[in-house]
Amino acid sequence: MLLMLAKWIGHDIRLFNVFNYITLRAVLAALTALIISFIVGPWMIRRLTALKVGQPVRDDGPQTHLVKAGTPTMGGALILAAIIATTLLWADLTSRYVWICLLTLVGFGAIGWVDDWRKVVEKNPKGLASRWKYFWQSAIAILIAAWLAWSAHLPAQTELIVPFFKQIVMPLGAIGFVVLAYFVIVGSSNAVNLTDGADGLAILPTVMVAGALAVFAYVAGHAVFSKYLGLPHIPGAGELVVFCAGMVGAGLAFLWFNAYPAEVFMGDVGALSLGAALGVVAVIVRQEIVLFIMGGVFVAEAISVMLQVGSFKLRGKRVFLMAPIHHHFEKKGWKETQVVVRFWIISMMLVLIGLASLKLR
Repeated sequence: MLLMLAKWIGHDIRLFNVFNYITLRAVLAALTALIISFIVGPWMIRRLTALKVGQPVRDDGPQTHLVKAGTPTMGGALILAAIIATTLLWADLTSRYVWICLLTLVGFGAIGWVDDWRKVVEKNPKGLASRWKYFWQSAIAILIAAWLAWSAHLPAQTELIVPFFKQIVMPLGAIGFVVLAYFVIVGSSNAVNLTDGADGLAILPTVMVAGALAVFAYVAGHAVFSKYLGLPHIPGAGELVVFCAGMVGAGLAFLWFNAYPAEVFMGDVGALSLGAALGVVAVIVRQEIVLFIMGGVFVAEAISVMLQVGSFKLRGKRVFLMAPIHHHFEKKGWKETQVVVRFWIISMMLVLIGLASLKLR
């Protein structure tokens, strides 16, 4: 929106042409998201508290979590509002990639909103039935994947890139691309959601991965840099830097309220949508494997749940004291803050490894 205005004014006042630079708009997007969240955040927390939209806590979980009962949840709506407003203000709204990311964010956010609403307002402990949750997640993911496959005009837009190896590129074709994109988007969404079980645990790794994906988006959208680094050039992908910057700004601001002891939780409305957003950005810039590496904490959380459920059903025994795995370490005696900070450190290391793949090829 502001970019179009700046271009119009720029015909007469050349100073406004500076807004054509993606890097400047990305910085402004992050700052805008921060400001929006800091202004709206306290009001939203008061409203959620007044509405008694409190987080239910499992009785079989770590005993230290019992004090969290009643803490306002659904705070992820604040993150979504800041990202959407920021993207509409600073991104190029003629870019289909921007609209694809916004549609993914809103669609998965709506699923999470319904799930949270049924749990905390209607007092239905199951929330949105799992089959319906996965149905709508699948429907949106397939729609997005099909849109990307149909609109792809270059082979690089549907090829699987293997990091650290310049010459290993796997053509997927339209069907293969849709299948891969579906699993990345849905898998990332649910992995982030499973990670969101301790104060600040999910949001900072999300911020770090979003920031790293912004770098990949910038390189992918830049013909010179992508050629130099041996990455596929995806025309128009550079605008996702603004979207990712909005995620970084909104996420950091949310961490202000979500840090231990949390004043608000993001809920499924935030976790499902942010995870899906990371997934769709990775799909667009062709870095699905790098997302798997950088989001290693999310992957470990998801795998721990699958192992726990599978082992209990097949053998009647549990692999972990409690799943997801961050609860396992809490049960072993780690303090919640220790688990969170150590997982943050691991995420930072994995993100750096992912960024290293830009040059180590």
